[in-house]
Parts: sequence; structure tokens; C-alpha cells
Amino acid sequence: MSQLNANLPLNHIKKPKIGLLYLDHVLRFFDRSNFKGWPDKIEQVSYHWGNDKQRFIDEVKSKNIDVLIGNIPATAYETFRDIAKALPNVRFIPSLDSQFCNKSKENVTHFCRKNELAAPNTHIFYQQQEALDFLRQTDFPKIIKLSYGPSNYGGYFVHKVDSADEAISLLQEKRYLPAYIQDFVPMKADIRVMLIGHQPVCAFWRRPPEGEWLTNTSQGGSMDYQDVPQEALNLAVAASKAANSEYWASDIAVSFDDKYSILECATAFAAFPYIRDWIGQYLMWLLGNGQFRKPYFMDKNWEELGKISPSVLRTLRHIAFGSQEYSTDTGELAPGSQLYPLQRTQYSQHEEWPSECWNFQDKFRHLAAQGYQPRASNHYTELA
Repeated sequence: MSQLNANLPLNHIKKPKIGLLYLDHVLRFFDRSNFKGWPDKIEQVSYHWGNDKQRFIDEVKSKNIDVLIGNIPATAYETFRDIAKALPNVRFIPSLDSQFCNKSKENVTHFCRKNELAAPNTHIFYQQQEALDFLRQTDFPKIIKLSYGPSNYGGYFVHKVDSADEAISLLQEKRYLPAYIQDFVPMKADIRVMLIGHQPVCAFWRRPPEGEWLTNTSQGGSMDYQDVPQEALNLAVAASKAANSEYWASDIAVSFDDKYSILECATAFAAFPYIRDWIGQYLMWLLGNGQFRKPYFMDKNWEELGKISPSVLRTLRHIAFGSQEYSTDTGELAPGSQLYPLQRTQYSQHEEWPSECWNFQDKFRHLAAQGYQPRASNHYTELA
């Protein structure tokens, strides 16, 4: 606790008023139990879709909320860009900028390119004819994905195509727009890394079934937690820091020659309940004005927790680790690594990814409706 607050009763230390952000029909990520020990009332506000923007803004103001915590789905991202501008004194966690990748895979590509993060070579087209022309002259195999949202939806909207005819037939059938086309990266596995305060707190391999290429567990892939390579953790930490996100996840492809590249990354990730509790501990320390201790997450804890049955792991709550202390019998520090220390994120009201510049999807729809045809050579950068 800071010296300034040392003599104040805990319930009199000035802290921001927290609100939890919910949306109708969307799975709730946090609830009040994730903020165990927070002494003040935690508000809840729900967005009801449709013509609900002004009512939602008024409710946040009426409840005097200072910090609004919760992920925003892709379908509401642009709406909440507008809401955040109407609430300049409210801090969104994660910030709308750090949720830029949540909206679409093309935003993930923009993010990786800007921050020079390794990712598969990707081509994005907002006019289908441009995509078809490209496919007639490119090399194969390629991966074609539905771009909407950061996730690949269990692999069901990810397609490997081995020829121009197959690719063109797929796009004409699916009519994915924008057309999101990647070079196929033969990979032996991918690795999901989850981070809090830029520190990896969970990481695991996802391996495809024998003879297959999709690693998703819903498609028969397997998971294990042992020996996650440092290179994958380094890449995930670099992405987390670039996003300036309080919590973050990256899916990292591992090629057969042990090269690492980001497949997907976002603030929204499916996490075990105990990890949501850990995020709550971190946010309480971040926002508590010295009232709460910095949480300690043991390095590579996932190697031991991953040995627990998944059915048990999904029910564990409020797991805590003691920080390193001198051993009472040998006088030595307990083993541990400070390679990735837990860090505070830096809050800024500056917009790194303003929609006026980066909302390609809606801009191209509007221009296409007016008969505008972007030049093929500039399909990626014309509106940047």
C-alpha cells in the first residue's frame, strides 16, 4: 500500500467505480466473483443491441462508472467505438484499441504488419473479382478463411485449397467478403499462449490428428502443456506489449522447421475460470490505488496444472501462488524465473486504430454500393 494511503481505512481509499459490461445473447466473461475482495459495489450494465446506444451511454453515466470491464464482440465493435467517444471519462478494459484484433482476421493482419510480428503471408481483397483474378495467377496451396472475428470458429470456416479451380469454386460458393487468403504454412502444431500484464500465465500445444492439418480440438486435435518453446512465448509477449492489453492470447503456428508465426491474437479468449480469477486479481492491483498486492503467477505453472484432469481444471477457482521466499532450511531462494515479469499496462486516451482510417469493411461496402472499384495493386493500402 502506498504511504499516502497507509493510515486510511481500506474502504476509504479512493478507487474507481467498476462496471462489468455485458451484451444480450453473448457469453459473460467476468462476474463479480472474479474480483474477490473488492470492497466497493461493482455495477453491471448490459447493451441490448438495436437502437440501444444512447440508452446504454446514459446508464453508464447515471451509475457514475469510471472503468468498464468486458470484451466486445466483433458485431458490436464499431458501435462501441462510438460509445467510447461519447464516454471520454470512462476507461474501457480492454481498451477499444487493444480490441482492434477482436473484430476480424484482417485486423490481426494489420496489427502484425504494423508491429513487425511474424505472421503468414496474407492477401486481403474487398472486391470478389480482384480475389478471383489473384487466385488465377498465384501459387498453391492456400488457406481461405472467413475473416469475421479473431477466432477461426473451431476450424469450420478455414479451408485449404490446392488449386485455382478449387479456390475459385469455394469463394463463389461461400462469398466470403473480404476475401482473406493466406499462404499455407505446413505446421506440426500450434501453441496458444495466454498472458496477463504481458506475462504468460498459460500455454499449451494443439496438435493435429495423424495425417491432418487442423489443430482445433473440435476437429480431433490434442492438447498438452509440456515444453512450450521460449520462442513462442517471446512472440506472444511481443504481441501483448504491442497491443498494450491487460490480458491477451495468441495462437502461434510452429512449422516443421521450427519457425513461429501468429495465426490469431485477441483480448477475447476462452479461459479456465481460474484464469479469469487471475485477471480479476491483476485488475484489482492495477486499479486499487495501492490497496491490493501485486499478484504472483508462478513461471510455467501450466506444466503442473496441465497434469490435472480437464474436467477438474474447468471447475477450479481462486488458485493463488506464493511469491519466492528464502527457504527455511537452506537459506536459498526458491527456484523461479523473472524472465517475463508482471507489468502494468499504460492507459492512454489516444486512438492508435481509429475507425475513420481502419474500418475497411464498412468503407468498401459503402464505396462498392456507389460503383467504386479499387485498384488491384492497392487493395490493401488504399484507405490506410
